Amino acid sequence: MERTEWIDMDRIHGFRVFVAGAGALGNEVLKDLALAGFRDITVADPDTVEESNLSRCVLFRPGHIGMNKAAAVAETLPELDPDCTLTPITDRIQNLDLEGYDVYIGCLDSISARLHLNSHAMYYRIPYVDGATDAFRGKVQVVLPDGPCMECSMNGTHIRELHRTFSCIPGEEIDPVILSSGITTSSVIAAICVREVLKIACGIEDRCVRGVSYYDGMEGTMDIVSLETNPRCPNHGESV
Repeated sequence: MERTEWIDMDRIHGFRVFVAGAGALGNEVLKDLALAGFRDITVADPDTVEESNLSRCVLFRPGHIGMNKAAAVAETLPELDPDCTLTPITDRIQNLDLEGYDVYIGCLDSISARLHLNSHAMYYRIPYVDGATDAFRGKVQVVLPDGPCMECSMNGTHIRELHRTFSCIPGEEIDPVILSSGITTSSVIAAICVREVLKIACGIEDRCVRGVSYYDGMEGTMDIVSLETNPRCPNHGESV
């Protein structure tokens, strides 16, 4: 079998990955990480498994209903690779010490949580790969220590939506913005996220996709919007 020369399995095995969110996108990301050879993974999610999650989350089982999502995936992920160690955290990322990882992956449902992870990534100089989906559409942004971050591109719309939660489950008490979750979109976006993490783990960060990659599954297109560092972004300060 032909080998991809830049793939370094020793580096992949030892890479410390933090995944924020274990829902539909998080399930796919965790699956891809395990199959790609990552063995040191931490996942944080304070939510519990709902029956409606089962149809779009490969790592959840009927017996997990009512169980914390991070704890649930910790039970099933080793089925894909017994050598993979998954550490579950059942708390919100806002309450965690996020130091000591080699990369963050965001599979989050709110802008405020994304910005929290983004600011820690910039502070600790840890690469951050953020994914998001909405029905047949999705996007991926790679935030590297020497480039623009998520907050650099924020606008008035983002500010207005800052504290709203985007959910796939109707009828939640928090009155979320209901989005349709397409499993094929989650699969595509997760694969792109893990592909970029592979580049980072193997020492070719310079080959990461810069800017924001927008995927439109209905049209079958992928567009990349370039970003520039915002000199007024609080995450850059005197570095700009």
